[in-house]
Amino acid sequence: MKDAGMAHNTRRGFVSRDAVEFGARAAKILKEAQRDILFLLDRGYRKESAVTFAGDHFRLSARQRAALVRATCCSQAAASRISRRKDVFTGQTVYLDGFNIIISLEAAQSLETTLLKCMEGCIRDLCGLHGTYRLIADTQTAVRWIAQFLKENCAARSVFYLDAPVSNSGNLKKLIGEIMEDEKFPADIILSQRPDAELSGKANVASGDALVLDRCHSWINLAARIIAWKLPGRRLVELDADTPC
Repeated sequence: MKDAGMAHNTRRGFVSRDAVEFGARAAKILKEAQRDILFLLDRGYRKESAVTFAGDHFRLSARQRAALVRATCCSQAAASRISRRKDVFTGQTVYLDGFNIIISLEAAQSLETTLLKCMEGCIRDLCGLHGTYRLIADTQTAVRWIAQFLKENCAARSVFYLDAPVSNSGNLKKLIGEIMEDEKFPADIILSQRPDAELSGKANVASGDALVLDRCHSWINLAARIIAWKLPGRRLVELDADTPC
């Protein structure tokens, strides 16, 4: 399989200072800050204001605040997402938020990269796409894990939605097609201007994006399940606010 344009020896999302900012001592402070944020969210405060308030109080860094934004939602939103999560999708089509899932699985392979366990059970990264993306050596593994997981759980087929404006989306589309063909699992790969809109209202959506989860009919916690399967015991920063996820 060709790897033209692929960056080697890249650890997706790795930031050296995370060892301190998300270490055991910091994690306790973050959980306390999250409890305060959740208290405010459940009483109607905007997330930005709630995170600013708690972040200033606990003197959190910008990256720690970003983690709390990604991990935290109001209790009602968490309950709604959990109620629509599906574990069985035998014989059904799975619709994938391509970059979202693949980047999380790339980050998971770098064991020192920070991953967050969030309130609805999702595992999220802090990579930050911002319109730029480059394939790395771990991309192939991430896509192959997806194919193997879908086959193992007897899905009928897959549809990947990729953000067309993101750099190298065409190269990722080609790679996904090659790996899915090699794994003998049916896949359509769609370059879309608005993947979140395409996924809205669909069942069996694989994503960790909060906006997508709130708008889909049902979803599959794909990244978390693959990480538990392929990387058991992988360290996570638990910011789940003790929800039963």
